[in-house]
Parts: sequence; structure tokens; C-alpha cells
Amino acid sequence: MRRVPESPALGAARPYRLRWSAPLALCLALVPAVLAWPGLAAAASANAAVPGAPAPCAKPVYLTFDTGHMGVAPLVAEVLARHGVKATFFLANERTRSGGGSLDDEWAAWWRARADEGHAFGSHTWDHDVWVGDTADGLRLRPTMGAQAGRVRHATAAQYCEALRRPAERFEAITGRPMAAIFRAPGGKTSPALLRAAERCGYTHVGWSPAGFLGDELSSETHPNAALLARALRDIRPGDILLAHLGIWSRRDPWAPAVLEPLIEGLKARGMCFATLREHPSLRAAASRPAPAAALR
Repeated sequence: MRRVPESPALGAARPYRLRWSAPLALCLALVPAVLAWPGLAAAASANAAVPGAPAPCAKPVYLTFDTGHMGVAPLVAEVLARHGVKATFFLANERTRSGGGSLDDEWAAWWRARADEGHAFGSHTWDHDVWVGDTADGLRLRPTMGAQAGRVRHATAAQYCEALRRPAERFEAITGRPMAAIFRAPGGKTSPALLRAAERCGYTHVGWSPAGFLGDELSSETHPNAALLARALRDIRPGDILLAHLGIWSRRDPWAPAVLEPLIEGLKARGMCFATLREHPSLRAAASRPAPAAALR
């Protein structure tokens, strides 16, 4: 559009009127037809359908929690909700402060609420089976829960799949939703034989990044919360998988929420954002897939 002067008398004020150029007029005439195009209308509608939707997560980190004594679980949930953070939880039936298990009826409502909030969930084996070694026909495991807690037991590949299956079955019974086809071996201890056994029944293992070890398992005396927070804020980078727990028996000063909340705030201040493993580049397929039906029979 260009401004074309009138032809006023010499010395008179020079009023202007607007004249549309032919190309611009043609473009404007086409606007209604373009806006009526179904694909564009659908895209506009989709964008408008989610007012206030967050921008795509460009520098994600992946916060994960393993079960524990559950003493800090309500506080963890409050912090995550307050900051709009979605996490991934790995579930075992671990002993709680009340003397029950983290997957018993006492905690059913808590897990249902987390599922309703859109978090992701994987298996941590039913009895928190820590890998000790391999045998010619299976695995040596030391459970921290159950009838054989503290004793090394032998498990075949099929029995290990059963240990992965039970948290998935219980979670679905509690929440009405399937658990994802991912797991974390307790303590992160694995072997090629253990990973093959899990893969054969449809499970993908998830570890954590070196900088993502948040240190809540360590002694409060030698690793105070302030030091753990400073190290995490210094070392964590986009793409890291972070590991924490819903309560550690041996830690005197609880890590959450003392470290969790300032950690979330500090990482966001550095331009990072939080996503579940459903958004992780190499894990999204497994984390979006329900626990295998064959393993649930």
C-alpha cells in the first residue's frame, strides 16, 4: 500500500488519501478463501483449543522417582503439582513407615491421583530384587522385601519377568491404567543376561545420567542437602535423566522437598524444562507402550 498525494494548491496543506495497489488488493481478496481452507482452519482450531498450553520443551530433563518408604511422597506430589512438573515413577512394593507396602491399599489413592495428573510409570520389580549375579540358567537376586528379604535367591528368566509383571498388574488394578513397558533394576544393577530376560518379555531398562544421580541415598552427614543441590545445579544438562526416591531409610535429613523445590526452580531458571520418559528421544516408544500383554498373563 502506498500513499498518493492529492494535487493541492501551492502552499496549501497536503492531505493524503490511501490507494490500494492492484497486487495488494488481489491478495486481500483471497484472504477469505485461504482462511476457509480445511487444513488451515483445523490447525488454527487445534491451536486455539488449548488456551495457555505450554511451549514445547526445548531443553528437557527427565525427573524420575523410585519408590521408598513413602514418607516424603505427599510432599513430592505437592511440589510437582505446584511447579507443573511431570515425572516418571518406578514402582516396587517397598516397606513403608507404617509397616505396609508402597503398593498396598494405603497408597492406592495416592497412585491414582498421580496417574490422573499425567505422570508416567514403570516397574521396579515387586520385591525390589537387587541383581547379585548370573547363573547358568538364570539370575541371583537379593530382594529387600517379601518372604526372602535379605537372602539371595535364584530366579529363571521367566521368574524375573513375573517380578516385573506384578507391579504393572497391581498398578492397573489400582488406577485402571496400564503401566508402561519400562523398568528400572533396583540399584541400577544389571547384567546382559538380566537385560535379555527383560527384553524377551517386552521390557526396556531405564538407568540415569551420571549428573542425574541426585544423591538422596547418600549420608546426610557427608552429603548435606545444600551440597547436593549445588552439585545438581552445576552439573545437570538438558537431556539428563534424574534419579530420586520417595523416601530413603538411611538419610537423616530428607532430600525432598528441601532439595527438590529449589532444584526445579534453579533448572527452570537455566532454561530447562521437565518431561516424562514418554518424551525421551530413545525411550519414548517403550515408555508410551503398555506393559506387554504376554507378560501380564
